[in-house]
Amino acid sequence: MEDLELLCREMLRYLKGEQVDFSWCKVDLSHLSDFEKDVLEQTRRIPYGHTITYGELAMLVGRRGASRAVGSALSKNPYPIIIPCHRVVSSKGIGGFCGGNDPGNVSLKRKLLELEGIKL
Repeated sequence: MEDLELLCREMLRYLKGEQVDFSWCKVDLSHLSDFEKDVLEQTRRIPYGHTITYGELAMLVGRRGASRAVGSALSKNPYPIIIPCHRVVSSKGIGGFCGGNDPGNVSLKRKLLELEGIKL
């Protein structure tokens, strides 16, 4: 229960625009493939206020040229914000968020990036 209370406090701080590190949060990725786990674990390492491209993330997990596969793995992220998939962007723009390119999802991604001081 203590961890849940801390998570709630930290999430509120984050949504107020404060820099928060969620690396302490335990996440269960056991239902994902090894590749998907690698992508999400590497995504957790992207610092607050920074972005990388899908292609760069593919290279970091040893799958150069697999940017679409990285996007697919990110779409299965069960813990947005804690695993900051919003920090992964397209080389040609913002890219999708939370399983697609729905305008509402992309708008949310843009707001999260702006909250962190990132302008695209």
